[in-house]
Amino acid sequence: MMSLNQRVLLSATLVLLTFIVGIAITLDRAFYDSARLGVKDRLFAKLLMLMGDTEVEPSGALDVPTNLLDAELGHVNSDTYAFIIAPTNTVAWRSTSSLNKPMPAPELLEKGKKEFTQTLIKDQPYFIYRYGVAWETPTGTHPLTFYVVTDTRLFDAQIERYREDLWGWLSIMVILLLAAQMSVLRWGLQPLRQVSAELATIESGQQDRLKGEYPRELRLLTDNINSLIAHEHMQQKRYRNGLADLAHSLKTPLAVLQGAIHGDDDETTRRRTIQEQIDRMDNTIQYQLRRAATAGSSPGMGTIMLRPMVDRIVNTVTKAYRHKHPDISITINDTIGLRIDEGDLMELLGNLIDNAFKWCRQSIHLSAYQQANQIVLQIKDDGPGVAPDQIAKILERGVRADQSTPGHGIGLAIVRDIIQVYGGDLLIESNSDGGACVTLRFKKGK
Repeated sequence: MMSLNQRVLLSATLVLLTFIVGIAITLDRAFYDSARLGVKDRLFAKLLMLMGDTEVEPSGALDVPTNLLDAELGHVNSDTYAFIIAPTNTVAWRSTSSLNKPMPAPELLEKGKKEFTQTLIKDQPYFIYRYGVAWETPTGTHPLTFYVVTDTRLFDAQIERYREDLWGWLSIMVILLLAAQMSVLRWGLQPLRQVSAELATIESGQQDRLKGEYPRELRLLTDNINSLIAHEHMQQKRYRNGLADLAHSLKTPLAVLQGAIHGDDDETTRRRTIQEQIDRMDNTIQYQLRRAATAGSSPGMGTIMLRPMVDRIVNTVTKAYRHKHPDISITINDTIGLRIDEGDLMELLGNLIDNAFKWCRQSIHLSAYQQANQIVLQIKDDGPGVAPDQIAKILERGVRADQSTPGHGIGLAIVRDIIQVYGGDLLIESNSDGGACVTLRFKKGK
C-alpha cells in the first residue's frame, strides 16, 4: 500500500494538473475567441472603408478609385482582398490584392444582412466578412454585397505562438507549484513522521511513551497511544505483582503442609490441617488470578449500562440462594452507565450482590445516581453489618487474600482491587437501621 505521503502527494498532483489543464483550456478558448473577434472587427473596418470609397452611378455602374484608403487592398501580395457582387450575382468589382487569389462562390445578400464565416476555398481556410446593402441613386435602388476575405495564416500563427507561450509558462508554474507542494506536504506531515519515529523508539525500548509536542489534530491520537501504552504497562505490572504475591502467599501454606506431613499429629488432625491449607491456597490462587485479569480502563472502552447488568446478576444470584426470598428494590435509571470492562463489572457486582444475599435477613436495596462528575453505586442489606475494625482491614491497601477479613472471603478484596484499578473509591459503612452499605464511586466517562 502507498505511504500516506505518497497518497497525499499523488492526489494533490492530480488535482493540480487537472486545475492547470482546465485553466489552460479556458485561457486558450478565451484567446481564440478574442483573436477571432479581432479578425472580424478588422475585416468589418476594411469593409466600411471600402464602402466609403465606393460610388454608384445612376446607371448602376460602380466607381471605385484605384488608390483606396485601405492600402492593404491595393497591394498585390496582400493576404486580404475584397470584391463587390452586383445585382446579377456576378463580381462587379475586385481589389488589386485579389489577383491570383481564389474566389468564393458569389452570393447576393439581403439588405442589412451581415455574415462572418470561416470556410475552405480550394482546401485552404479563409475568413470572409460580407455585408448586403441597397445603394440608392436618383434612378433607383441597386442591391450590392461587399466581400472582404483574408486567409488564416496570420491568425493561425498568432494562436500557435500564444499556445506555445501559454503551455511553456504553465509548465514552469506546474514545476514550481509541485516543488512548493512537496515542501508544504513535507512540512505538514512532519508530525506524523515524528510519531512514527517515536513509536519505533518505543518499540526498541529506548523510551516508554510519546514525548513530542503535536498539533491538536494529532493530540487525541498521541494521548490515546500513551494511554494504551500506560494501560499495557499497568497490566504487565499487575501480572508481575500478582505472580510475586501468589508466590509469597503460597510459601506459608506450603510450609504448613510440609510440617503436617512430617509431624507427629494424629491422622484426623493432619487431614484437617491439610484441608485448611488447600482451601487457603485455592482462595489465594483464585484471588490473584482475578486480580491479574482485571482489565482496567483503556481508551476506546465502551459504556456499559448498569440497570441491565444489575438485573442479570440479581436473577443469577437469586437462583443460587433459593432458600432466601429477600425483598429486592432496584433504583437505577436506564441512562446510567459506566466506562468499564464488562468482565470487571460482572466480577465487581457479582461479589457485592452475592455478599448482600449471603448476609441479608429480609431486604436488599441497590441504587445508582449521578453526583457531579461521578457515578455513585450503593448496595445495602439488613444483615449484621461489618465491624469497624474489620472495615479498616478490608480497605487496607495491599492486603492479600490469605489476610482477608474472616467471613467475607476474597470477594471484597477483589472489589477493592478493581475499584483501585479504575481510580474509583470504595466506602463500607453500617446502616442506621442495621446492615451494611457498600458505596462505590466512579469517575463519569466522557
